[in-house]
Amino acid sequence: MTKLTDYTSYADAQAHCSSERLWELFDGNKERMNIAHECIDRHVDGSREAVVLVRANGEDESLTFKEISEGSSRFAHFLIEQGIRPGDRVAVMLEPSRAFYLSIFGAMKMGAIAVPLFTLFGPDGIRLRVQDCKPRLLVTNIEKADVVPATEDLNVVVADDEFVSSLSRFPAHFEVNTRADDLAIFQYTSGTTRELPDAVKHTHRAIVTLMLAALYGTGVRPSDRFLCPSSPAWGHGLWHGTLAPLAMGVTIGAYAGKFSGERLLQALEAHRFTNLSAAATHYRMMRNSGAATKHQYFLQKLSFTGEPIDSETASFVEATFGHKACSMYGTTEIGVCLVSYPGAQDFPVKAGSLGKPVPGLRVEVQDAQGNVCSPGVSGELKLWRRGEWVATKDLGRVDEDGYFWHGGRADDVIISAGWTIGAVEVEDAILKHPDVKEAAAIGVPDALRGLVVKAFVVSDRPAGDAFIQEIQDGVRSRLSQHEYPRQVAFVAELPKTPAGKIHRKKLREQEAANAVAHS
Repeated sequence: MTKLTDYTSYADAQAHCSSERLWELFDGNKERMNIAHECIDRHVDGSREAVVLVRANGEDESLTFKEISEGSSRFAHFLIEQGIRPGDRVAVMLEPSRAFYLSIFGAMKMGAIAVPLFTLFGPDGIRLRVQDCKPRLLVTNIEKADVVPATEDLNVVVADDEFVSSLSRFPAHFEVNTRADDLAIFQYTSGTTRELPDAVKHTHRAIVTLMLAALYGTGVRPSDRFLCPSSPAWGHGLWHGTLAPLAMGVTIGAYAGKFSGERLLQALEAHRFTNLSAAATHYRMMRNSGAATKHQYFLQKLSFTGEPIDSETASFVEATFGHKACSMYGTTEIGVCLVSYPGAQDFPVKAGSLGKPVPGLRVEVQDAQGNVCSPGVSGELKLWRRGEWVATKDLGRVDEDGYFWHGGRADDVIISAGWTIGAVEVEDAILKHPDVKEAAAIGVPDALRGLVVKAFVVSDRPAGDAFIQEIQDGVRSRLSQHEYPRQVAFVAELPKTPAGKIHRKKLREQEAANAVAHS
């Protein structure tokens, strides 16, 4: 029988994709399902490779489906010995590693709820999440163990080599017994430590609808070798970079350690990856490394998410890898809804666009009154779900061909002297300057215009009036006379969310604090 994974065209996606066809890709059903079984256990076949650990220090490691299956089963038995019961939370704060996969899949295997936590969280970030999800056990490394807040009900486990070896005393098989609607994962979005975002709660059956993004957002198929360098503490790295491809039996690559664009380029060649899904920042860092011409690549499909990719980096991707980077748009709360169908030969990828809706989804651009906007008219992106329109809090527009275009976050729009200016468009224009490595634009108060554009620029070139003038003139020539940054600040780095997106809100807060201090 033909499965959805056998189709690659856009036309076939529209003709054949359905909820029932998605279920055909799994062993489980609407009553009984377990993510660990679907991603790991059912793919055990000799020494079949599951995960390639790409390490910043170059000491890469390969894990087989069998190793993860047996190790996660042993970890599941360990949890039961520790008094962990189905429904208890097990937090995992580790870089991609053998211990990470054993812990995440072992927790879900025995019915506990896995809670991935970002390894760079400080004491406040950890404390807020621990207080919120109340885990019974937290698995981490020796460096972070002392930072975890001490509570009477929390057991902290240091997952070093000795601990992993000690699991060998437990059986290498665990019989899963979870319902499809049992909770499996709590996923936090990348908010600040002062504003803890709600945990998005996923059941085991969530792996089924996730395959829409895998099939059409990242274009994953069983024959791929798939790399996603995003941290598995976040939605892109966990769901799209880990769970979805593993559920197809695909060999995945994960990145551990301080990110380096050059190191990623080396890994693409060394491990012959054919499908890459990364954040826009990752692609920019590969471009800025200057090392792209040193390597040979085997990529056939590329995708990005998190924020729009600037046009200069998009051109670099196509020139370097021979394929366009395909946008995958969505949020942790609503999932992926707009994609560019990587690998579909009959889907023309429009550079800069968000693509078109995932099969079966309704997405619209609406005005403030909830009316559908005409092609070319900006409004808010909304998704039809469970009988109502859900706001994404992003602006956008649709063109005459039905492609969606991003207009920035609603709170990133700058109104200056009555003109509406998009921060993303200004940043894209600034990034065309050959000496600019990164850029962010926000609105700052101005007595005459209400707000004016202020740009924050990262560059190796020394700051100076001539450089500022070049940046301003470049924006004027590409956009319009009123959209250029009237203020330009040169900074060593830009604040980013833990997921790697530019944190414009933090820039606005810093500017507001500076204004108060100097008032």
